[in-house]
Amino acid sequence: MDQAQIEIRVLASLSQIAAGDWDACACPEAWGGGRPVDPFTTHRFLSALEESGSVGPGTGWQPQYLTAWADGMLIGCAPMYAKSHSQGEYIFDHNWAHAYERAGGRYYPKLQIAVPHTPATGRRLLVRPGYEAIGASALIQGAVQLAEANGLSSLHVTFCTSAEAEAGARMGLMARTTQQFHWRNDGYGDFDGFLANLASRKRKTIRKERAQANAFGGRIQTFTGDALRPEHWDAFWRFYQDTGARKWGTPYLTREFFNLAQAHLRQDIALVLAERGGRWVAGALNFIGRDTLYGRYWGCIEHHPCLHFELCYYRAIDFAIAAGLARVEAGAQGEHKLARGYLPVPTHSLHWIADPGFAAAVARYLEAERAAVTEEIEILTEYGPFRKARVEEQE
Repeated sequence: MDQAQIEIRVLASLSQIAAGDWDACACPEAWGGGRPVDPFTTHRFLSALEESGSVGPGTGWQPQYLTAWADGMLIGCAPMYAKSHSQGEYIFDHNWAHAYERAGGRYYPKLQIAVPHTPATGRRLLVRPGYEAIGASALIQGAVQLAEANGLSSLHVTFCTSAEAEAGARMGLMARTTQQFHWRNDGYGDFDGFLANLASRKRKTIRKERAQANAFGGRIQTFTGDALRPEHWDAFWRFYQDTGARKWGTPYLTREFFNLAQAHLRQDIALVLAERGGRWVAGALNFIGRDTLYGRYWGCIEHHPCLHFELCYYRAIDFAIAAGLARVEAGAQGEHKLARGYLPVPTHSLHWIADPGFAAAVARYLEAERAAVTEEIEILTEYGPFRKARVEEQE
């Protein structure tokens, strides 16, 4: 098919496109009722963000869903937004914005292909099987042309796959490498099997942390699917508000998002809750992919030693082992995750900047950053908790 035969359309709402059409591009592997590789680009997840007001007017995330059509059929799409700030992205460009504006430029609005408020790697150029190369090319070219036509400063594709980063770089976009901490399941039968691969001192530390956490005077439960109840979300909303107020000033997600999660996303969720004295006191929210558990939010209304580590990291490992999942992605930031078995891995993004001079400066910065991140990953991996032989096997 010639690319001239592809029509690019921008949609202001996912309600303008059928869930089946979108998901045929976003998660074709889930056709027939299977689990998607990750739930974050599904129609149900993105719709929950939109319908709950977590994106849209007043949020700085204005939907501009990018779609590619051939002969009346959707062959590609991307979750694209016009951004008036750089919050909720987790691969941040604040310094770029400040530098550009100090030089007299206008950095915002910009275009962002991303899953809002979600630092999880996954496909961002969603293409129907059989149209992979031409569909991805059409989406990238269409996004760049939209940015140019509207006089926007830049286009960013964040937490894309390494394959998308390589393809985008070949098309002239700038590739950026950052890092996160992920846990990898080496076929462990249980948590003790994982601990057996750690250095003795690290193993003892984790056992001590788990003992401290579980001595908080209550019980910890994990809820998923139909075991989730509206009252669980009432509790988690309190936890989420506390964390959001401290980290971001205003929580990114609205209360209605969790109502919609209960209605449409509960099969994608593992919610870990701690109860003490007849009330829920802490919680950690995870999303379930085909082979990955994605840690997303944590919060509490009581502070207990090591409870954060237990709910967010150790219970996630327990769940992944029991479910046969290959990894746990623990979200953004946190070198403290290293001592708990989560090793650094590269994450990827793509960037297009309209101003040639500024683009050249950013390209130089990205080259230096890439070298620094690569070196840091090597150093942190060396200092990880695993026995030396285990680390060498991973490399």
